[in-house]
Amino acid sequence: MLSKFIVAILFCFLLLPKVYAQNTLTEYIRIAKENSPLIRDFKNQSIANKAEAERLKALFNKPRLDLSGNYLLAPVYNTDKNQLELNPKSAVNYYGYDLGNTNGGAYQALLTLTRPLFNSRVSETVANQSVVTAEVNDNAAILSAHDLEKLVTDQYILCLQDNKQADYARDILALLAQQTGIVRKFVEHGLLKSSDLTLINIEQEGIQGLLATYEANYRRDFLDLKLLAGIKDTSVVILDSVSIHLTTEVSTSAYLNKYRLDSLALETTQKAFETKYKPQISFFTNTGLNANYIPAIPNRFGLSAGLSLTWNILDGRQKYLNRNKTNALLNSVKGYKENFQTQNTVRKAKILTELSAYDNRIKIARRQIDGYNELLNAYKRQIIQGELSVIDFINVLKNKSATERDYVLLQTNRNLLINSYNYWNW
Repeated sequence: MLSKFIVAILFCFLLLPKVYAQNTLTEYIRIAKENSPLIRDFKNQSIANKAEAERLKALFNKPRLDLSGNYLLAPVYNTDKNQLELNPKSAVNYYGYDLGNTNGGAYQALLTLTRPLFNSRVSETVANQSVVTAEVNDNAAILSAHDLEKLVTDQYILCLQDNKQADYARDILALLAQQTGIVRKFVEHGLLKSSDLTLINIEQEGIQGLLATYEANYRRDFLDLKLLAGIKDTSVVILDSVSIHLTTEVSTSAYLNKYRLDSLALETTQKAFETKYKPQISFFTNTGLNANYIPAIPNRFGLSAGLSLTWNILDGRQKYLNRNKTNALLNSVKGYKENFQTQNTVRKAKILTELSAYDNRIKIARRQIDGYNELLNAYKRQIIQGELSVIDFINVLKNKSATERDYVLLQTNRNLLINSYNYWNW
């Protein structure tokens, strides 16, 4: 029994990471990347392009072996013999296809070997185009994962905002419940008016309405988070808090790799295009049957060999025109890169300026909340002593509630700004 109990406990511990793993930001980001069809698509395209590169190398370098067969029947009616000849060897006066064109038929069964020669550099150039395309897809998958990380983090921050607002509403309800008990006793003893109790009850209902709104917002934003992560389960749990910090300034942005690969893709495409202007030499040989007269078939087995040359000499200056097109596109990529660098520098500086302003506003709001807490503690004592009206207490409570909502929004916007800065500072 003891051994079974120990096994059960160990089993529960093994399950704990799976049960509670989806409470953290790190897990939601990991799951979102695993479930993203776009990231999988980019990775599959990369695999396909790498396979295409190997196919092109085989096409330009490896020998090719083909088996072919051909049977042609060209009968004629020989008027000299007044008979139909299915396989005429010779005829002078006849009806049918010209024997000079058909030879009376054709009987072929050939095994042909073709081997490109001196194509190693050409094959590397052509295959490199697919290799670079694979790198472009790999980088696109990285960029997509980075985008997804920002989106998931933003949504996670919104969920935390909803939860904090709900917590503040619960704290106020607890405070009101405490004061309700005190005011009710005073009303029962005639020390306070019944309208004071009614006023607190109305305020409680208002806060309960806010709490219901915050809880509904949390469920909505939490399910949106699961949508981003591609999680089917619709159960709602409380997320762990997260601390978001600014990342260290990067010396070289990973975004620039996209422009490098775009330029490299254009250059490799141009080089692949220009390979057709290089001489293409191939060796070929075949062996088998090649006959045009059935009785002579046993004597018509043989072989042949040769070389073929293809060399594009003139095509209307297409090579020059295509180079001009490639250079124009390269200039566009360069312009986009320079524009991104300029915008990103200004963008990050702007975010840091906004963050500084939010830090100051958060400090002020925190001091206000602390002041309201001290004032409420004093007011609670004064109500007990009958020195303060409930209306004054409710007014201070409302002001504190509004300040706390502003405080949560300020913290949320600050975290969103930090996440935005980290997204661009990459």
